[in-house]
Amino acid sequence: MASKKTSEILELRRQGLGYKTIAAITGYSVNTVKSTCRRHPPVNEKVCLQCGAKVEQTPHRKEKKFCSDKCRMAWWKDHPERMVRKAFYHLVCAHCGQPFESYGNDHRKYCSRACYDAARRKGVG
Repeated sequence: MASKKTSEILELRRQGLGYKTIAAITGYSVNTVKSTCRRHPPVNEKVCLQCGAKVEQTPHRKEKKFCSDKCRMAWWKDHPERMVRKAFYHLVCAHCGQPFESYGNDHRKYCSRACYDAARRKGVG
C-alpha cells in the first residue's frame, strides 16, 4: 500500500501539480504529500519541451531543453511570445525619409529593398 501511495503522489508531482492539488485528488493529507515528495526527490531527468521525449544531457555543458533541432524550432515557432528581443533600433530611411524599425542591425540605411534599389538608380547611395 505504501509504495502505491508513494508512486501515485510522485506521478502527480511529475505532472507539475502542487501539494494541495495532489492532496485533493488522492485524499491524503497535505503533510503526507509534502513529506513523501521530500523523501523522494525527483531524479534530474529532463524531457523535451515539445514532444516529451527524454533529453540526454552532456556533463559540464549547458542544459538541453529539446531532443532535436526539429523540436526546438517547432517549439519556438509555437511560442513567439517567449522570445526576448532587445535589439530593436529606430532608424530613418535615407531614401524616403520614413521611420522604420530594424532588429539586430543599427547600420541599416533603407527601410526596404525597393528604397535601396531606387537610391542606387538615382546614384544617391
